[in-house]
Amino acid sequence: MPSTVQDGLPGLDFPYRDGPTITEQFRAFDAQYPWIYRSLERLVEERLAAGAKRVGMKALFEALRWRQPAGVKGLNNNYTALYARRLLAAHPEWTSVIEVRRRRSP
Repeated sequence: MPSTVQDGLPGLDFPYRDGPTITEQFRAFDAQYPWIYRSLERLVEERLAAGAKRVGMKALFEALRWRQPAGVKGLNNNYTALYARRLLAAHPEWTSVIEVRRRRSP
């Protein structure tokens, strides 16, 4: 049975890079808006104090968006895993509360 080769499709010609990586974008965003990390940290603490056993980062992002009257410009859902990893680095006791998956890219 012949196999299909999909050469030439966008994104398959690794290492393809057009602009900064998500990690680079996250670092720039985090440096510009350090209060977002602190707000996420407080939201986790609030959820745990209310008895939560698990905390979802996407839910925290939405809660943060609702709490900010003008929204949070640039709070990209691509950053949820990076914020989760940053929170876990600072709070290893939360490893059973916040789930992260293995990264596919460096």
